[in-house]
Amino acid sequence: MVEDDIELLRQDIAVALETDDRLEIAKILDGINIAETAMLLDSMPPQQRDAIWPLIKPADLGAILLEIQDDVSDARLKALEPEEITAIVESLADVDDQADLILDLPPDKLVRVLHRLDAHKRERLESVLAFSEDTAGGLMNIDQVTIRADVSLDVVLRYLRMRGELPDQTDQLFVTDRHDHYLGALYLRDLLTNDPEELVANLMRTDVAAMHAYLSDTEVAREFENFDLVSTPVVDEEHKLIGRITIDDVVDVIRDEGDRSIMGKAGLSEEEDMFSPVLLTSRRRGIWLGINLLTAFLAAYVIGMFEDILDQVVALAILITIVPSMGGIAGSQTLTIAIRGLALGQLGSSNYRSLIKKELSVGLLNGLAWALVVATLSIIWFGNFSIGVIIAFALVVNLLAGAFAGAVIPLVLRQIGVDPAIAGGVVLTTVTDVVGIIAFLGLATLVLG
Repeated sequence: MVEDDIELLRQDIAVALETDDRLEIAKILDGINIAETAMLLDSMPPQQRDAIWPLIKPADLGAILLEIQDDVSDARLKALEPEEITAIVESLADVDDQADLILDLPPDKLVRVLHRLDAHKRERLESVLAFSEDTAGGLMNIDQVTIRADVSLDVVLRYLRMRGELPDQTDQLFVTDRHDHYLGALYLRDLLTNDPEELVANLMRTDVAAMHAYLSDTEVAREFENFDLVSTPVVDEEHKLIGRITIDDVVDVIRDEGDRSIMGKAGLSEEEDMFSPVLLTSRRRGIWLGINLLTAFLAAYVIGMFEDILDQVVALAILITIVPSMGGIAGSQTLTIAIRGLALGQLGSSNYRSLIKKELSVGLLNGLAWALVVATLSIIWFGNFSIGVIIAFALVVNLLAGAFAGAVIPLVLRQIGVDPAIAGGVVLTTVTDVVGIIAFLGLATLVLG
């Protein structure tokens, strides 16, 4: 559905809400799918959402809650009673979806929901909840088909006919021994295109590596991308098969990573609800505004150190914003490249020196080129050759500093456990502001003071 269609839906819903036409709202909801309903809810203020929730079919509610923004989903779940949440959980077929839905519930409500499930469902759900949501174990579904290596394809086919159905996204059957240790995989295409008397052991693929349950979700996504996987087995510390991950779950990880990178540039969470409460939004954003204010005071303090020379030469006060600005742009370009490299696994301790060297070279080349332009314009503007030389020198220094900082900051932040996408921009701005001001006004003090 295109953006214009969503806007028309919002307008139709708004008219129906104004007239309290519940039948019209229900008719609109019946005409769109799960993803479109989730998109519609994400784009509506809380008051309109509250009026629409009761009109959503109970069978669709769980799938919609999985699709919408986390903040919106959490707010809705907090408003429901444990028995209502239990019914939603039981409407979801996949255990990993059930776990995703209730993972962020308050502990007391989570316990009450789990106790309402029968023992078998609770045991399955707890096996997934035992792992962090950002690991392979947290992504996995425990519904998979296992077979033995010493049976024929004909036996496997008869077994599948007895089952009557396969889990969604099944492209391979997993081969295990009698102790559930993972041995390999038999692709369905090999099962269907070979002699039924052939043994599984002769056709199974042993190069289909299993993923450890504690592997990070970003590593899982990278493996799916690199090897064009549809599904993959998950094993525990003893190499026992405990579940599988499918491509639909990995697509969610990739989408969340993209949202995190975009929102992180503004110091926001990818879970941010566009219409979240004012106080909550203010608190979240206020933290980063406070951090930015501290860095701004640091830059102001550095400027204050050169108050005397600024009083003497008005041209310096006019030109002072150019150097930090240029350094900030150059640094942010390098910062983006470095963060992307880390996210894709393309950047690490083995090659970061090469990146720094390359970015310094780019910074030097751009610095020299633009320093010539800025110096020429400054000399023409103020008729002062010294001013041109000073700003040219400062520009080269700050572009080099920005390139170096942009390459190094993400690595340092990653080492200390801070998300580079969120904190990198603040740190980089501080570096380029301080270095640019010191380079510009420091040289001006030596030359003109």
